Amino acid sequence: MRNIIHVDLDAFFASVEQRDHPELKGKPVIVGGQSNRGVVCTCSYEARKYGVSSAMPGFMAKKKCPHGIFLPVRMKRYKEVSREVFTIFYEVTDRVEPLSIDEAYLDVTDLDKKPTIIANYIKEEVMKRTGLTLSIGISYNKFLAKLASDWNKPDGLKVIKKEMLPDILKPLPIRAVYGIGKKSAKKLNNIGIFTIEDLLKLPKAYLMDYHGKQGLEIYDRIRGIDYRGVEPRRERKSIGRETTFKEDTQDRDCLREYLKQFSKEISNIMGMKKVLAKTITVKMKTSDFENHTKSRTIHEYIYSSEEIYNIASDILDEVKMNKAIRLIGLTVSNFSDQKTEQLSFL
Repeated sequence: MRNIIHVDLDAFFASVEQRDHPELKGKPVIVGGQSNRGVVCTCSYEARKYGVSSAMPGFMAKKKCPHGIFLPVRMKRYKEVSREVFTIFYEVTDRVEPLSIDEAYLDVTDLDKKPTIIANYIKEEVMKRTGLTLSIGISYNKFLAKLASDWNKPDGLKVIKKEMLPDILKPLPIRAVYGIGKKSAKKLNNIGIFTIEDLLKLPKAYLMDYHGKQGLEIYDRIRGIDYRGVEPRRERKSIGRETTFKEDTQDRDCLREYLKQFSKEISNIMGMKKVLAKTITVKMKTSDFENHTKSRTIHEYIYSSEEIYNIASDILDEVKMNKAIRLIGLTVSNFSDQKTEQLSFL
């Protein structure tokens, strides 16, 4: 049986701000959402008490927490701290699967120490080196480990053993199950399914008719079955940047400046990742919230900011701008490893 740890830094962006600015400790810190058009990236637990949550529009967060301290996103700083934390993970094991800047799975099956000892070591080291807390879940599969890490946040540690199932899961809401989103939950609520205990009563065939292949995965997961392994080298399918404007615009020169900046940032990331790409995509959202994307796939793989920008600029020139733009984004995809590409030339 495997031993899998799921680690999740607590209110990461807000916690970094409170660490860097001690005067903010104990106060409702909200990162992002400064303008009425912006959205909350994350917030401290003090702000969550007022009902503020991630992805909430800024104007709504201000209504719920008028005395909240709204701060800009400092992604460069958060990445620095994230690297410090992930260094600790990799000191423990090479079998690390990053999920995001503040979240990862670790497979510690082959280590000599008990998973709880490893988890406490990680918590102590992260606190000592960064001053941050994280919540950890331990179980024999990924679904249960992630569920456990949410159990007693912040600074939590929870173990879910096989013999605890299914009783430990029965009282949980169906939204706790990976694979059940808002829409699916609403449909299930409409037929009287609110908890995992209710869900356990549904036949496998019904869930498969209802959700297809995902229905079978849900049926298995709530019974403690999840065959997914930790994937240390998770392939990144795209690299992108986007921004929402304070005021809508139809100024192509302004849009080009953003594309040029995005191209530089994306090129730097590609250099670090040692990858090349040959599909460039420009995304735009109009003033009436319509999304438009246009892609171009070229014959050669590229990574320089100039080449990325030139293609993105050409795509922009092809777009008929009948409405003002509120968001612009740039993404590269269809990757190849730089070393592989060099060998093909040889």
